Amino acid sequence: MRSALLSASLLLLGLLAPGLGAQEAPSPSGPPPASNAPPAPEQDEAMTTLHENVNLVDLFFTARDKQGFITNLAKSDCALMEDKTPQTIKNFTQEKKLPLTIGILLDTSGSQQNVLPIEQQSAATFLRDVLTTKDEAFLISFDINVDLLADFTNRASEIRHALDKATINTGAGTGSVTGNGTPRGTLLYDAVFLAAHDKLSTEAGRKVLIVLTDGEDQGSQETLKSATEAAQKANAIIYVILIADRGFYGGFYSGDREMERLATDTGGRVINVGNNGRKLEDAFAQIQDELRTQYLLSYTPTNSKADGTYRKIELSCGKDLKVQTRKGYYAISSVDTQ
Repeated sequence: MRSALLSASLLLLGLLAPGLGAQEAPSPSGPPPASNAPPAPEQDEAMTTLHENVNLVDLFFTARDKQGFITNLAKSDCALMEDKTPQTIKNFTQEKKLPLTIGILLDTSGSQQNVLPIEQQSAATFLRDVLTTKDEAFLISFDINVDLLADFTNRASEIRHALDKATINTGAGTGSVTGNGTPRGTLLYDAVFLAAHDKLSTEAGRKVLIVLTDGEDQGSQETLKSATEAAQKANAIIYVILIADRGFYGGFYSGDREMERLATDTGGRVINVGNNGRKLEDAFAQIQDELRTQYLLSYTPTNSKADGTYRKIELSCGKDLKVQTRKGYYAISSVDTQ
């Protein structure tokens, strides 16, 4: 199991590394090129000071009432608490144009056999409608393995091509990577962790993971807690679209509660579509609407300790409005500031 997961992780990390071009050597007959670089000690000191002084927390959120999304909020309309201590909101904007990075995580385990075709079609249509030239998307499938099917691209057609190639993998004839002795597994938490930690943690702007799954995890090395923590540290919002042929489980199904925690703790939500293609299309439309009505606020926490602890966030923008945002964040640790 560990070796298989490591292979997937290395694949993701390998694709993250940019190509290194050869540098042109100076002419041997000429003088050495002049350098305008400041002395190393002063540069290091300046960079360290800047890193320590910048401690803004960014918070993406949407607000709605019974009629729909609210798009005219002002900073003065909202109140923010961190660990029950009031915070001062510094910046407040509605983010329609901030670059967007979307990761599609596609469950290709045996239980998805009957719903994979509608997942492929709906996800491709969603990306075609959402992606602009400044946005990017990638595609990961997960079953008994975690595979990067398409790396960062702003071309929806490339993702669609990769979606069309996705196939169900039950591990039949290949052995088990779960260590359970049977060729089955759904590495859902591993996929979320790798997508958040290896793909999104260094990306700027808005970051979203859309997980199409029945919500069942089997054999992951990561846990619900570690997968959620990776997404929170990457400031990635997770939407879980629950889609499954429930008959596959013979009436027994238990993934809903864990998926609710995974989504809501990161500022997203769960949309249950059963195995209905029209409901799936509507789920993607809802996500698209939310991405178009997001706000971004930032603040400097009154708790300035670089202790790496988890801080709880409460945001309200009026008693009649439902605010959707992440539940908290992890503070910078002292290791990060060194």
